[in-house]
Amino acid sequence: MWFGDSDMVGRRHPSEEIATKLAQANELAAKGKTQREISKALGVSIMTYHRWKKMPISPAGSSATGDTQEDDTLQAGFESDDALKHLELENSRLRKLVTDLLLEKISLEEELRDRHAARQRRSEKTK
Repeated sequence: MWFGDSDMVGRRHPSEEIATKLAQANELAAKGKTQREISKALGVSIMTYHRWKKMPISPAGSSATGDTQEDDTLQAGFESDDALKHLELENSRLRKLVTDLLLEKISLEEELRDRHAARQRRSEKTK
């Protein structure tokens, strides 16, 4: 993971770019590259790469998570069934986002714990 890359924080990738990078990732995977190598070649974190792989693709080829489609649907005024489906979809997306953030938090906590343990071992050796 690349926590020092400040230009990657909060960046949104267009669905065309995601599709291109996933195609590139499939080629790299076919060559036997590891997920870490693939994500580094794509310029994204491993978590982003996994999230992209799980992301559903609409028939038009664009990502099904486009915000403009949701805004247009809300403005058009839809029936209660459509509203319920929309809310369930949004809920599902938010749950996935929270899960991804929790996984990243756990990863960071483990890394911090490992660093702390390593420091303690070094200080014990010098005593």
